[in-house]
Amino acid sequence: MPNESQNRRAILEARHHDPFSYLGLHHSKSEYVLRVFQPYAAGVSVHDGAVWQVLERADAAGLFVWRGKQALPAPCRLRLDYSGHVLEVHDAYTFAPSITDHDLYLFSQGRLQQAYRTLGAHHMELQGVWGVRFAVWAPNAERVSVVGDFNGWDGRVHPMRVLGGSGVWEIFIPDIGQGELYKFEIRNRHSGALLTKTDPYGFSFEMRPGTASRVTALQGYAWRDEAWMTQRAERDWQHLPLNVYEVHAGSWKRHWDGRFYNFRELADSLVPYLQEMGYTHIELMPVSEHPLDESWGYQTTGYYGVTSRFGTPDDFRYFVDRCHVAGIGVILDWVPAHFPKDSWALAKFDGTALYEHEDPRLGEHQDWGTLIFNYGRNEVRNFLLANAHYWMQEFHIDGLRVDAVASMLYLDYSRKEGQWLPNRYGGRENIEAVEFLRELNMMTHERFPGTLTLAEESTSWPMVSRPVYLGGLGFSMKWNMGWMNDTLAYIEHDPVHRRYHQNMLTFGQLYAYTENFVLPFSHDEVVHGKRSLLDKMPGDAWQKFANLRLLFTYQMTISGKKLNFMGNEFAQGHEWKVGAELDWYLLDRMEHGGMKALVRDLNALYRDLPALHELDFSHEGFAWIDCNNADQSVLVYRRIARDGSEVIVALNFTPVPRHGYRIGVPHKGGYREVFNSDSHYYGGSNTGNGHGLFTSDVECNGMGQSIEVVLPPLAGIVLQRMR
Repeated sequence: MPNESQNRRAILEARHHDPFSYLGLHHSKSEYVLRVFQPYAAGVSVHDGAVWQVLERADAAGLFVWRGKQALPAPCRLRLDYSGHVLEVHDAYTFAPSITDHDLYLFSQGRLQQAYRTLGAHHMELQGVWGVRFAVWAPNAERVSVVGDFNGWDGRVHPMRVLGGSGVWEIFIPDIGQGELYKFEIRNRHSGALLTKTDPYGFSFEMRPGTASRVTALQGYAWRDEAWMTQRAERDWQHLPLNVYEVHAGSWKRHWDGRFYNFRELADSLVPYLQEMGYTHIELMPVSEHPLDESWGYQTTGYYGVTSRFGTPDDFRYFVDRCHVAGIGVILDWVPAHFPKDSWALAKFDGTALYEHEDPRLGEHQDWGTLIFNYGRNEVRNFLLANAHYWMQEFHIDGLRVDAVASMLYLDYSRKEGQWLPNRYGGRENIEAVEFLRELNMMTHERFPGTLTLAEESTSWPMVSRPVYLGGLGFSMKWNMGWMNDTLAYIEHDPVHRRYHQNMLTFGQLYAYTENFVLPFSHDEVVHGKRSLLDKMPGDAWQKFANLRLLFTYQMTISGKKLNFMGNEFAQGHEWKVGAELDWYLLDRMEHGGMKALVRDLNALYRDLPALHELDFSHEGFAWIDCNNADQSVLVYRRIARDGSEVIVALNFTPVPRHGYRIGVPHKGGYREVFNSDSHYYGGSNTGNGHGLFTSDVECNGMGQSIEVVLPPLAGIVLQRMR
């Protein structure tokens, strides 16, 4: 046991590992001793229940001591004299711990799903006094302190207690409230290095470039989306339309002076736009706190914090609430694959590789300059699982799109020989990451029925969207990156050459039902020199727009759920720029307004026709009529609903209109054209089949009935049987 002199020196030098064993009220031999360290106070008094007792200054550095025969009322009330300015507070070192051993056990096992209610900063009442409980995991620290405006950012004032062998440090600081800025000051036990860190579980942060966490209430918002939440839990999402509008909140629209829209302003403008366009869901690029706008949110430093760029956590709740009341689901981009190296955030949090691996062959993404989570460590896995729980529980989020899953699955991802370490079986699979993803998906689907998890996974890893009990990863859906790459590569070819590449469109049907696929044209396809979708299209101006209309028609009618990045819907002219709003002025031009009208009508068609969405994940919902006419670059296929109703889609990938084009059909009778991307309403040439079509007994495409249609140039048509 350290003696009085050693204890005092450790407190004064801010090195004491167990400050509660020395500070506060203690019974020693035949007397009670109260020790208070207040380096900025000229004098300190304590209330004994009747009068104020003056503490003796025991050290010029600010240590004050009271001794008496009777115990003082706990928690002790102090009067601090700052050279004439008197402040009454309760002594933080006379409060008992408020975190249970059970919670600490679950956290150490990686099973505290609501860890964010234990760790972090929580405004609460303890022993009849209101204040804030701070808790942080830092197992390799010699000393941890809370620093903030309330103590002059001085790590000597509020050192914390460590709770057994859990590595969790805790302190209740009375008489402070919400809105306070704070950080954790950590001294490493081995090196003595002093670190100042933001709270990993912080709910809010100050505006960049500041990096302090802010004490923020977890609850208090009055939700209005009960009907949505009830209906969501019962949704048969596999057979319902899913049409996602991907948005970067900072560049969808901006104020005239360049300021961001906050979440409440976005709710007023973006939600009506989503309704007008007929999207079923919005996907927001990461809204968790991040230091640089240019990272788009994927360099996350505050996993539990709604970025202050766009408002408060309650502002974001308001946005989600408005979406739900309007019948629109909200999906968040979520980044558990890596985190940045910023010295004030998670990197080497307690002076050691705590959240990451020590060995860079396991712990660093060299391509991105980021660190990889140590998924094998229970507390790290708990941090991420609780974060997913947090967004779904506290913000009613309907789905998580998990970023960069491929980089998590493979130990040799983007690494050369000698730059990676094999798993315990000698393989390249990241076993711990696989188990984490399975646990994530089991938790979200069990605890939040009807919510979705979507994997951005670009490899051939099997059964990504199959249940864990069948050996899969358990995701609801997977982005079909192969379809996206093949489709864009095909459409970028000049039409005269497309006849040689038809297999790029047909090959996808060989694997289209091995996963629950989403067909994405995301932000990644319109940045970094890749050009906008419109600019990718070959030909003159008219042909560019026609090709893009055809591309969207193909996407919205082929098997799979849908996703498009903001600006695609009105043919944004240049690449996406994170620092400016979309080119909304383009809608004053007929071609761009026509594109928006086309996308709106396609969205409605996809939503309203069961044949286009009910069997997106089943081969029974799709059948080729003609996939072999490469010479004319024509594709014809059927989309089929569960009740057998169907539509026929015919696509002409050349600028040559084809009159009298014969298509085999499965049923005798009349057909009508319910959509034509060449309509003059969309900016097309208005070639089509306006007066209905009737079958004849001419065999074609292996069917006994057929119809003759007009295929417009660089266009797609959708035909429906007349009843």
